Amino acid sequence: MTQSRFIVFAVALAATCSASAAGLGLRAGSTGVGVDIGFGIAPTLSARVGYSGLKFDTEVSTTDVNYTSRVKLSNPSGLLDWSPLGPFRITAGIVGANSQADLTGVPSGGTFTINGATYQASDVGNLSGTVKAGNSAAPYLGFGYGNVAGAGVNFYFDVGVMFQGSPKVTLTANCGPALPAGQCAQLQSDVAAERQRVEDKLSKYKYYPVANIGITIGF
Repeated sequence: MTQSRFIVFAVALAATCSASAAGLGLRAGSTGVGVDIGFGIAPTLSARVGYSGLKFDTEVSTTDVNYTSRVKLSNPSGLLDWSPLGPFRITAGIVGANSQADLTGVPSGGTFTINGATYQASDVGNLSGTVKAGNSAAPYLGFGYGNVAGAGVNFYFDVGVMFQGSPKVTLTANCGPALPAGQCAQLQSDVAAERQRVEDKLSKYKYYPVANIGITIGF
């Protein structure tokens, strides 16, 4: 889901909601730091639109290569909250899986081992790539406590899963000027095998866990 399409969706959702109950929520958790705007629809049903994001550094490793990674979380959302049991609720909706991680390979002792083959770092050049979610729009299902559209100041939390699909990985290396053409072709083949290793390692994140907690101000 692109940012512009999500904005259209959010405006349409807000337009269908009752103005009799509304609120603002501030939260933090596994999708980053974010904000929600909630609207009452019916006595036990409300809707909210929101956005969360965060940038941080981490590391990813395969059997051959260590990578530094700059993660950029970016998650717009449109959710429905059903509260049949007071403040406890079931939540479902769509989260825009716009997050991305940039990868940079780190040589060890001036060399890279890629798909079992050893290369001088100067021959590999810049080993880098990106990781993105398999689906740009991820269905979300979870449960929680508290409603953003509730009156007064309260706290709320969400626990659930984003079904974002298996992450897709790109990985490239620039052959150094001293690397013969035949070895450059072999390097590209080894990098393709390494890309698959990274993708396989990250496949468990096709179900992205969501755990957020925050405060609400309703009116």
